[in-house]
Parts: sequence; structure tokens; C-alpha cells
Amino acid sequence: MLAAAQEVFVANGYHGAAMDEIAETAHVSKPVLYQHFPSKRDLYLALLDSHLSKLIDLLLGALNSTTDNDERVQAVMRAYFRFIAHDDQAHRLVFESDLINDPDVSARLETFNKTFADAVARVIAEDTKLPDLEAQLLGRGLAGMAHVSARYWLETDGNLDLDVASDLIYRLAWRGISRFPKET
Repeated sequence: MLAAAQEVFVANGYHGAAMDEIAETAHVSKPVLYQHFPSKRDLYLALLDSHLSKLIDLLLGALNSTTDNDERVQAVMRAYFRFIAHDDQAHRLVFESDLINDPDVSARLETFNKTFADAVARVIAEDTKLPDLEAQLLGRGLAGMAHVSARYWLETDGNLDLDVASDLIYRLAWRGISRFPKET
């Protein structure tokens, strides 16, 4: 049902999607769909939660895959780009929602952004001994760089290889963040 809902939401947007079409695409009756999800909004939020959980797992996995910060930055950028590149178009539900102003959607997105930026900030604070607020700002900046550049890359329709694109952003990010020396 979630895969069918995703297909319909991606094709039509939240407001253009209909529970009838989702039920038909899922090969279930509308009452069965409503037994699992009381509303279209609940179904959308379940999809959003699933994709945000997958993305945060990918990013935190990349961040924690090594203690070498150069390799960490590279792994995180590559993970972000690969999530965006995945052909199930989950990124559209996460980053291009026509429901972005819904308080529950925006709260979930902020929780995701905060979780990711906090994890990056912890590494920065531990390594540089910068105050938490400064490390948080750098964490948000790096997270934003990954997000915005990966979405832009997607708009290039494959005219730039994924590994080349993620490597460019990794090098830009690393050259910036590596200027904050490790404190022992």
C-alpha cells in the first residue's frame, strides 16, 4: 500500500492524489486502505516518516562509518546524493512536498534536519572544541550544502555523473571544514 501511495503521490502531488486511485494502484478496496490509514494525510505522513527514517539512517551510517573526517564528509555527501538519485523518487515526498506548510510535515522535516545537523555538530565540537552553538551552525551549513547541491544535481538530468557531483561537493565541504583544526 505504501508503494502504491508513493507512486500516486509522486505522480499527482499530495493535493492531486485520491484515495480511490491509491487503493486501485495497491489492488485493495478503499475500505481496506482506510483500515490501515484513516486518512490520506495519515498515509502521506507514514510515507514521509519511512523515507526520513531511511535517509537519516543512511546519513548517520555514513557519518559513523569512519573516524577519518575527510572520509566522513565524502561518505555523507555520497549518501545524500545517492538517496536523491534513487529512482523511487522518495526525495520528492521529502523535499518537494506540496504539503510543506502542514505543521506535522514541517515538524518532521525540522526533526530530520536537526537530528542530522546535531550529529555533524557533535563530531565538529568534539574535534575542534568549538562551542556548541558554533558547531551547530557549521552542522546546519554542511547539511544544507548537501541538501541543496544534491537537489540541484538532480535537476541536471544526469548531465553530471553522480560520483563526480558528490565528489565536487565533498571537496568543497572538506576544504572548508578542514580549516577548523582538530584540538587534542
